[in-house]
Amino acid sequence: MARAHDELFHITRAYEELMRRYQRTLFNVCARYLGNDRDADDVCQEVMLKVLYGLKNFEGKSKFKTWLYSITYNECITQYRKERRKRRLIDALSLDPLEEASEEKSPKPDEKAGLDRWLVHVNPIDREILVLRFVAELEFQEIADIMHMGLSATKMRYKRALDRLRDKFSDSAETYLE
Repeated sequence: MARAHDELFHITRAYEELMRRYQRTLFNVCARYLGNDRDADDVCQEVMLKVLYGLKNFEGKSKFKTWLYSITYNECITQYRKERRKRRLIDALSLDPLEEASEEKSPKPDEKAGLDRWLVHVNPIDREILVLRFVAELEFQEIADIMHMGLSATKMRYKRALDRLRDKFSDSAETYLE
């Protein structure tokens, strides 16, 4: 981390090594939060650029991993909001209300088995808490810092999201959520 901080913009090997270390998990966090690989890839690239340009200003007050996922979280929120606005616009312009209703009820093609299947059933904030906990394997305090929430609020949202998922998928949820 220190080497990358010192070498940027002249030598990018240290930065490349840092990004290689976090790239897979970063992509998985984005894909699970956003629900598709295309948007996840775009957000990952945006995050990597922000890290490249922001690394010189990283003060080390938090762990690098926390700083990285904080940027990731904010970029995912931005992308999610863009997509939501775009969907609302498309829905508003749709001339066939029956087509709109049938699309809402049909399963999405990008839904995968496992954790992804459950994540579509929780709100975006709870989804991000679960993704940061299970995919990025962050501690609750790190998640709270990233999401600008108190530790107890983060733990409570996590517990309630798990409870909702357990209620919805009572038979198979314990395998993934324990």
